Amino acid sequence: MNKLLVITGGTKGIGRSIIERFAHEGFDVVTCARKEEDLRALKNDSGISGEVFTHQADVSEEEQAKGFAAYVHSLNRPVDVLVNNAGYFVPGEISTEPEGTLDSMMRANLYSAYHITRGLVEGMKQQQSGHIFNMCSIASIKAYPNGGSYAITKFALLGFSKCLREELKTSGIRVTSILPGATRTASWDGVDLPDERFMKPDDVADMVYAAYALSSRSVVEEILIRPQLGDI
Repeated sequence: MNKLLVITGGTKGIGRSIIERFAHEGFDVVTCARKEEDLRALKNDSGISGEVFTHQADVSEEEQAKGFAAYVHSLNRPVDVLVNNAGYFVPGEISTEPEGTLDSMMRANLYSAYHITRGLVEGMKQQQSGHIFNMCSIASIKAYPNGGSYAITKFALLGFSKCLREELKTSGIRVTSILPGATRTASWDGVDLPDERFMKPDDVADMVYAAYALSSRSVVEEILIRPQLGDI
């Protein structure tokens, strides 16, 4: 039986590249997204080998996040890799951003990872193996103008990831925080900068797989990756 990758928000951007990278290495994939049409397009992509299981869910909603974890359980397959990738960015300043911005981004960028991890980690403990990746950001370690609530949530996600690392190190479960800089995804659509100024999503995916591919005796705790010319 193939190993199993579970990833949230896997239909686009970095998530899509991670799916393609792990599928190339013989993994089956379980993912979720808000839009059914995006999931259908992923499932019908002939370029992705192995089985692709999809589940429509908005994981910023607690019950839907738990529902996705329940769907994974229903497959009756051990989870080898979990990537908490779902999230979004809205620019703004703390003092002027719309009311509710922090709440909504906390649900999408932090609570989704919290609920899904809690839903799946017991199985990983029982098998005494697994690897959890949390999609943090340069904004997890560096505040910047117009970062607002996004930076707050990404700082929090890095803290969550560090706590998991300490809790799970004796259970055979590795935990890695991914801190990518500006990556050419839909989040940057409309920005008047050349593609060469951004990292490729495939570069992030390659680093994630490289961290996973180490022996179980080692763990990369953080992956910090920036554009060659620096932050944007």
